[in-house]
Amino acid sequence: MHSDILSVLGTVSPGRVYHEVILTHIRGSAPGSARSAPPHPDSIVVIMPSLSPFDSVIEALNKHQIIPDVIPEGFVPLTLLNIAWGDKEAQLGNELTKADTTNEPNIRFAPGSDDNPDSTYTLAFLDPDAPSRADPKFGPFRHWVITGLRAPSVDAITQLAKDDTTAAPIGAKSTKQATTPYRPPGPGPGTGVHRYVFLLFREPTEGFEVPSGSPEYGAELEQRRKWSGVEFGKRYGLRLVAANFFLLKAADQ
Repeated sequence: MHSDILSVLGTVSPGRVYHEVILTHIRGSAPGSARSAPPHPDSIVVIMPSLSPFDSVIEALNKHQIIPDVIPEGFVPLTLLNIAWGDKEAQLGNELTKADTTNEPNIRFAPGSDDNPDSTYTLAFLDPDAPSRADPKFGPFRHWVITGLRAPSVDAITQLAKDDTTAAPIGAKSTKQATTPYRPPGPGPGTGVHRYVFLLFREPTEGFEVPSGSPEYGAELEQRRKWSGVEFGKRYGLRLVAANFFLLKAADQ
């Protein structure tokens, strides 16, 4: 079963979906139980008890070989990661365009149930298929690294879900300049379909900084090549807690 949780639930208000699913995995309750009001009549949350969002993530990562090409076997997600450019979202393997992803996206996630409320996070965005999936000699290519992200509090998500289920989800708060500036996807002609992967790491301590002079500060094309997000995490004691990805075709495909 390939169950793209964000896509499947997209028939309901995006704001409602995000808050319902996040509250579900944090509290271990069925969607809708955090609110006193009855579920929306068009909601499909009735199928959720048999569908684990985390299983859906792992299934999609395996289907598209993000595991093991980018993420090692045994990865256990602790939260859900939502990446959005306006009304366009990364949805565990959906197809987007260069025009969709030109600007920095909005980052949405909630702290895991075992996280300290003051935890901070690092997001990495990479292309393992550079210059192509058939010949990934420059991959993974580092498109973006940003540290010091803070998740909205569970209380804030709960309150917004109660007050207005049509409201836009609360984005993560950025507290620092990007370590690697955002470079939008731009697969070369004839290179086929690329997988673009987002990795969310929990930082070991509040105030974590990538040391000055580290490769992650290199913003030139050549400096972004052959960069492993997982090895980066190991180097600095970061814990991988979530992942998401989308597909993008070369313009001439």
